[in-house]
Amino acid sequence: MFVDFAKIYVKSGDGGNGCVSFRREKYVPRGGPDGGDGGDGGDVFIIADPCLQTLIDIKYKPRFIAGRGGHGKGKNQSGKKGNDVVIRVPCGTVVKSVDGTVIADLTQPGQRVRVARGGKGGRGNQHFATSSNQAPRFAEPGEKGEEKWLLLELKLIADVGLVGFPNAGKSTFLSAITPATPKIAPYPFTTLHPNLGVYVAEESYRVVFADIPGLIEDASKGVGLGDRFLRHIQRTRLLIFILFDDEGKFEWDSLWHQFSVLRNELQAYSKELIHTPFLIAINKIDLAKDDASIQTAKRKFAEQGYTVFAISAKLKIGLSPLLDAVVTRLRELDLAEKQKTSSN
Repeated sequence: MFVDFAKIYVKSGDGGNGCVSFRREKYVPRGGPDGGDGGDGGDVFIIADPCLQTLIDIKYKPRFIAGRGGHGKGKNQSGKKGNDVVIRVPCGTVVKSVDGTVIADLTQPGQRVRVARGGKGGRGNQHFATSSNQAPRFAEPGEKGEEKWLLLELKLIADVGLVGFPNAGKSTFLSAITPATPKIAPYPFTTLHPNLGVYVAEESYRVVFADIPGLIEDASKGVGLGDRFLRHIQRTRLLIFILFDDEGKFEWDSLWHQFSVLRNELQAYSKELIHTPFLIAINKIDLAKDDASIQTAKRKFAEQGYTVFAISAKLKIGLSPLLDAVVTRLRELDLAEKQKTSSN
């Protein structure tokens, strides 16, 4: 089960109390105070684990409480530090406070953040001896640990995002180019959660594809599956708009309408998405009643400045040119990123 959102409660450990104690050994008339310090409470950490793909474990166990610090003892014995709690989440998890403030964006394996600091242990009475008060009979109590509710939001990390209307053939395309096995059926909204697949090109160049559940007009306003899964497109470096026509007509007006609606929904969700590089693929060309309509559509897209690839994911027709264009575009983005990094 794919879970990409969870609300959790975290509480760090309370600090242990300082101790009030005095040396009382025989023949030591002026032993003085020897109360030890309380131990610090345990912290709560969240760490990115590349072996995880979903927040399901956290969703059904939403409470995380660290251990409290041990109390100080006589003979200057400090209390034990409380046990830390480590919460493991998939890479790409965004940690937010309940008011929506981003605390951390965990994108790299092993990256971690402390979300609740343990309370500091109190000092024992040995720290409060002075020339005027050589036998202090008080010690500090331990500090309380932090407690809060947090929101965890998973945004899949992929190179390429597949965007299209329901039943456009995105899952079929993913299964045709990668070993992924998403659910495929001849009805809309077959995909109810994002699927990932890895395509290995020549020279072992790996490309991660994300199949996003189908969008329809006004998805950004909650229609259909709504915009719940659009967050997963935000991390992709390249988009592929998959257009189709189950009736085999492939009329320009219909294809342009699909493309416009998809672009508008992405922009309504996030203005940054409109600047993401993209390619366009017309799928299900095996259903075409004639090739002229497809050629007309490609020509008119070209007049708008867009290159279009005609494919059949089901029959694996025309996939190689599209995949070559994907790898070429990603390599260009890699080079641009390296040059930007080196210039800084």
